[in-house]
Amino acid sequence: MFVFCSIHAQKALPLDTLKLKEAKDMLADDYGNLYIYKNKDFSLTKYDSLGKQIGKMMLTVPYKIQTVQNPLSVPLFSENAQELKFVDQNMNEIQRVDFKQKFGFIKMTYAEDLQQLWLLDESTKRLIQYNFRNETIINSYPFDASFDDLMDLLVYENKIYILTRQNIRVYTFKFEKIFEAPVENGKRFRRENEYILVITQNAILKYVPEKEMVKIFQDPAAQIVDKNTLSYFEIKANKLYLYSLEKNKEIQPQTETKPQQKDTERDVKSSEEKTSEPDSPEEKLEKKTQEIEDKNPSESSLQKLIEDISTLESAGD
Repeated sequence: MFVFCSIHAQKALPLDTLKLKEAKDMLADDYGNLYIYKNKDFSLTKYDSLGKQIGKMMLTVPYKIQTVQNPLSVPLFSENAQELKFVDQNMNEIQRVDFKQKFGFIKMTYAEDLQQLWLLDESTKRLIQYNFRNETIINSYPFDASFDDLMDLLVYENKIYILTRQNIRVYTFKFEKIFEAPVENGKRFRRENEYILVITQNAILKYVPEKEMVKIFQDPAAQIVDKNTLSYFEIKANKLYLYSLEKNKEIQPQTETKPQQKDTERDVKSSEEKTSEPDSPEEKLEKKTQEIEDKNPSESSLQKLIEDISTLESAGD
């Protein structure tokens, strides 16, 4: 199912073709800065929204960029080097975590915050919660899932999200699978508050908890897609395009709109019918009270009113 979003027209961004030609991946932070990773020379380059280069890293082995949502501390994981790097806003290394001495073989990592990591250890088939600041293991959970074709890992609100090229799976910490769905060319997760998104080669999907994956952006011709909180980005024909989202516009499946509207109309109609309903007990009582007062105000005593209420209730029965 494709969900149409409230998107403004596309806008070409000032990043020349040569910089995009060999891009293996692209990410955008919430300040509009772009991170271009090239697998050919293992380089990671950061540009501002005007296309000006801010910083560049030349890496010796392949690294996976987890997220750039906090540009002050961007985590990069290398399965080959068995290490995690953190780089700052100028692409300078500020922290390195070496897994070789303490663990077996780490297949994937997830940096939950600035001191805790989640590690998938393929050799021991365990998910490990690790405080890398004081080098202590907090928790360890048996996790005998397939590690083949693994693309990304995310842990949020006691749920474990596993992404491969072909599917997404969601588990509890007891290794109970609570959701699975096919995904084409899955690349990584992105979390926006309570929402979990999946970035693929040419589409972005939103996880509806334990129900389905919904496409919120797609372009079959795109080479790479990504998003920040305000816009969608894509590289197409070696050019970079931006699609701005309308602010404060919640994405909703169109299929849900009409039933909700009908329910609202039905409620309004029912309320109007109830209000205009003739000879209701309330109206009878009000009319009778007014008649007593108009005829003789002195008779509108409490006793007289009680008698008339009893008469109306008998008549209603």
